[in-house]
Amino acid sequence: MRRFPANIQNLLFIGLGFPIIGLNVWVLSQFFRYFEHLITILTIAALIAFLLNYPVKLLERVHFRRIPAIIGVLLITIALLVILGVTVVPSAIEQTTELIKQIPEWLQASNDNINAWEEWGKGKGFPIDFDVLRTQINAKINTQIQILGAQVVGLAVGTLSSAIDALSIVVLSVYMLIYGDKLWLAIVDILPDRIGMPLSESLRLNFQNFFISQLILGIFMASTLTPTFFFLKVPFGLSFAIFIGASELIPFIGASLGIGLVTIVIMLKNFGLGISVLIASIVIQQFKDNLLAPRLMGEFIGLNPIGILICLLIGGQIAGLLGVIVSVPIAGTIKGTIDLIRKQSHGSAHPEFAGESVDSE
Repeated sequence: MRRFPANIQNLLFIGLGFPIIGLNVWVLSQFFRYFEHLITILTIAALIAFLLNYPVKLLERVHFRRIPAIIGVLLITIALLVILGVTVVPSAIEQTTELIKQIPEWLQASNDNINAWEEWGKGKGFPIDFDVLRTQINAKINTQIQILGAQVVGLAVGTLSSAIDALSIVVLSVYMLIYGDKLWLAIVDILPDRIGMPLSESLRLNFQNFFISQLILGIFMASTLTPTFFFLKVPFGLSFAIFIGASELIPFIGASLGIGLVTIVIMLKNFGLGISVLIASIVIQQFKDNLLAPRLMGEFIGLNPIGILICLLIGGQIAGLLGVIVSVPIAGTIKGTIDLIRKQSHGSAHPEFAGESVDSE
């Protein structure tokens, strides 16, 4: 049988591979849009179960049975949520509502600042004209205000539906904590051994560790920025700090996007204060990225930065914000599974080195 040269085979593989990948992405996006509500609830419940499973495992290691450990973790979680609901949440909601009301005043202040820059430029002999920039800023922010208003109305209308969804997520999370291990083992048993065990290990490593790390980093950013913004006398500092901390859930670029958006909004009111907020936020972010994040996350994702950006774009295209949040751990799981399978294959191909490799690890 005639075979094509190696370079022709590679071209055929690339030429056929990319259309197949594109077709799969399109099919996944259509599938997600059809089952979006169900997939979102299941995904959020699974992530909550992943996060709560970590303290449950810790209690099991100190000789707690699983059911009492789950009950204890749930009670502690509920207590923490109640404390946050009584202390932080009302202040954040109040500040956010007041911020939306004051946006028109901030827009007028930004127009005054732009006019002052124009006058300064003309006085120095520079032909500066910010009319286009002023028009674009006003149009964008007015559009966002209208969107926020529509979302607030939709939230009020859909309160009952949201309560049902929240109850469903809580119930599913509890059941996943209790029966999730058995269900996952049943799924793994269906797969071949050389795929099932690497997939299970890689999934645990990427999802559980990744989201626990992101949650800790988000809490760190919010808790350190809150007193910093208070010291700088930033209006609505609590809401801005919580927004930046929540942005940390978007892998690798979330905090930078949050800092950038907050800086732009504050600059509308006070340009100098916006610069101060930007500098303080970057200093805290660098401390987080260079000292705290490496200790928490390590190298378990192992993806190239370009690959991470591609994963974020693909995840956003398929499932929006939810896809952006889970795209990197999914890609890390796939890569980690392939690496573990290759490692097992390499060990079986060279059994004389298997013991040595295990000892070295």
